[in-house]
Amino acid sequence: MKVVKKIFKALLIIVLILVILAGALLAVLTIVEYKPADTEAVPVETIGGQAMSLSTGDSIKLVAWNIGYGALGDNADFFMDGGKMVYTGDETRVRENINAIVSEVKAQDPDILLLQEIDLNSSRSYYIDETNYFDSLGFNNSAFAYNFKVAYFPFPIPPYGKIDSGIITYSNYETTSATRIQLPCPFSWPVKTINLKRCVLVTRIPVEGGKELVIVNLHLEAYDDGEGKAAQAQMLMDILNEETAKGNYVIAGGDFNQSFSSVKVNYPVFPEQWQPASMDVSAYQNTWQFLMYEDIPSCRSLYAPLAGNDPNSLQYYVIDGFIVSSNIRVDSYEIHDLGFANSDHNPQILNITLE
Repeated sequence: MKVVKKIFKALLIIVLILVILAGALLAVLTIVEYKPADTEAVPVETIGGQAMSLSTGDSIKLVAWNIGYGALGDNADFFMDGGKMVYTGDETRVRENINAIVSEVKAQDPDILLLQEIDLNSSRSYYIDETNYFDSLGFNNSAFAYNFKVAYFPFPIPPYGKIDSGIITYSNYETTSATRIQLPCPFSWPVKTINLKRCVLVTRIPVEGGKELVIVNLHLEAYDDGEGKAAQAQMLMDILNEETAKGNYVIAGGDFNQSFSSVKVNYPVFPEQWQPASMDVSAYQNTWQFLMYEDIPSCRSLYAPLAGNDPNSLQYYVIDGFIVSSNIRVDSYEIHDLGFANSDHNPQILNITLE
């Protein structure tokens, strides 16, 4: 009987210690939680040569790409999407992926580059500052905004760890300002202490004659119950409408984590795999151009690795796109099919002319 009491007492002490440690961790995470203001100016960093000027009638090439922080190549699945992996590539594979992505961007040679899920100092990408790889491509300037900043993500096993990640816009044109605008966060305490704080990054390029080309880089909500996605989409459209009311040229692009309601998605549905919502754009189709490419998927499921599996067993998505104001002519738009070798997303290529 004494032995049983001693065992019970030891187990109780262990449980109490674990509860105290968990409480202390939660307290620390609450104290150090990233709490951005609703609107924040972010620096425009000059990194290259002479900036180009922009005039009405000029043509511009844009590339937008969710690069999966260099760790979501064809070898990867991901625990948040029903897979098993937390660390989805070793450091060598991360660097290989980033180098391949940089090579593709260099080959496309865009005037403006919008990247999502680029890491600065994260456990999952071995603390590599991935912006250094793109700074060497010859763009004149860049602006970065945090989308995911967590001192320590304690789940699952092994823990996800430290995350410093966000969205970045590179440009060859003179960029006068950059602003981070916080989007509605659908999560409450304590979940929000370690969750993404999603935003849009708004950069401004002067156009001869007094207007501006407003570029909105975005990566919207993926894992909420739907209300957060809808609230973020509505706020995005409010921002865009405010800019066109000023007479500006406006382009919003990136990873919407939703399919536009105007898009016909023909890929087989696997209910056990992550499914995107539909963004209702019917009220805006007369005043905006909604671009998503139906013939090639922009993203693949991370339910299982692509390499070594039947590719037909995975879910494919049309969730990356652009929204373009009506005073811009869309000359071409496509998804470049790279087979998801180095990211779970394919790059978008958009050619436009300011009218």
